[in-house]
Amino acid sequence: MARAGGVSARPSPRERVYARSRDAGSPALRLGARNAERHQKRSAPSRDQLVKAARQAETHLRRTRPNASAAYGANRIQTTLAAIGAISAAIFACIDPSAAAQLASIVFAVVLGALSVFRFAACATPPRRASTSSWRDEPPVYTVIAALYQESDVLAELVASLSRLDYPRDRLDIKLVLEADDAETIAAAHALKLDERFQILLAPPGAPRTKPRALNIALAFARGEFVTVYDAEDRPSPDQLRAALDAFADGGDALACVQAPLSWYNARETWLTRQFALEYAVQFHVILPALARWGWALPLGGTSNHFRTRALKSVGGWDPHNVTEDADLGFRLAAEGWRTGVISPGTREEATTTLAPWTRQRTRWIKGFMQTWLVHMRRPLALVRGGGIGAAAALHLTIGLSALSSLLHAPIAAGCLLALLTGVLSWQAAAMFLGGYAVAAGAALLGARRAGLGPVLLDVAAMPAYWTLHTRAAVLAVIELVRRPHYWAKTTHGVSAMFRRPARGARPEAMPKPESACAPDGDAASAVQASRAEPKPRAPAGDSPTA
Repeated sequence: MARAGGVSARPSPRERVYARSRDAGSPALRLGARNAERHQKRSAPSRDQLVKAARQAETHLRRTRPNASAAYGANRIQTTLAAIGAISAAIFACIDPSAAAQLASIVFAVVLGALSVFRFAACATPPRRASTSSWRDEPPVYTVIAALYQESDVLAELVASLSRLDYPRDRLDIKLVLEADDAETIAAAHALKLDERFQILLAPPGAPRTKPRALNIALAFARGEFVTVYDAEDRPSPDQLRAALDAFADGGDALACVQAPLSWYNARETWLTRQFALEYAVQFHVILPALARWGWALPLGGTSNHFRTRALKSVGGWDPHNVTEDADLGFRLAAEGWRTGVISPGTREEATTTLAPWTRQRTRWIKGFMQTWLVHMRRPLALVRGGGIGAAAALHLTIGLSALSSLLHAPIAAGCLLALLTGVLSWQAAAMFLGGYAVAAGAALLGARRAGLGPVLLDVAAMPAYWTLHTRAAVLAVIELVRRPHYWAKTTHGVSAMFRRPARGARPEAMPKPESACAPDGDAASAVQASRAEPKPRAPAGDSPTA
């Protein structure tokens, strides 16, 4: 195998595994590969280039900015303080349980009070009006990245959605990043009639096997001046890229990223999805617009964030060891002096419909929040110097207190209910808790109105019950943070009964028809059917990627 400089060397074990996973497989995979040679007009990077990009994706941030990488856990000072706090709390609880319970109630009241003030201020802040300027020069090349794993069932719909983006075809650079051992998704991708906008990249084996690692691999080959990320089940508004360009034109060179609002196309399917929809309405239609208006840092969502490519590369790309790489990146950009903003055209996703997958997904999110908070608290003054006091406040209010309130809500709520039933709850405490719930309900109603959701009064009244579910996920997140901090729980997509139907209230143009953009030909259709008849590859016991 040829190396740089013309030196030959035997392939490494990793490269041999990669070659086998690429070349071997079912007849469907081999047929899909032949179809890909006919339909793809741009050649993929070589194996050596992909292996090099994978190594860079895994190690670049922790080598160049070790203090910004979640590859390293809590530092010595953080570990010592956590141990002292836990031991002190346990001793205090054993000596005087009633006083310990009262102290815990005070802590929760402070957390609830801070979040209530924050939410009230966000509700009182009108969102900034959408940009009215337009990109005056020739539209730049725009790179779109989708990292996929075990997503053969939703791939056709994703390709259709991306094909409907309102952007010049010759200026789109769409990267589909697939894991090299995911034979079924590879076969499905190769079976589609992918045009010149699309390029399939096979991520070589490596660790940690996470979505941000795959994104970094694609970033190494990005041709665009701007880059955005979508998930496997996403249905972005067709005008989203143009809206992002308008925002970048208005925001100046210091604007590194804009976030599009996220919502669910199956928001009304179950009680859980309705609660999820309210939660997202508050986050993307109340909290993030207010943070952007104040000039504070944003905890980015995992999809539909649009970057200046040079800004993204200047901060080291995504952290492959952080399981909420999106939120972390928003604060890392702020720490290095970049600004973030929001745009109006949104993206519809698929909400988990049952409790078990919701808990796995939420456990990963809360664990990632803990990772992000610990990483940025290694050098807290760096965030203040780069993004101002507002960036630090945003970190604590949106990441730190969010994780803490998730951990405390169920036991404190149960204790307050017991105190209320026994008549020992003071009216001051009752007023504080009811006031906090009232502010949260007001934020949910405002977010629901801005997001265009239907009647939500009963769902708003049920929000405290939904919040109690977060505590179990938060406890699991603490355990995972200690035992397997980089484990990525896979979320299965395409399970909703509304997956292939337009969501209620959705704009028709946002609901693409898969067959219009990527209908397989005869042989390719057979390949997809054959590949789906085979067992899906099992996710490894360790880290697993997801979109």
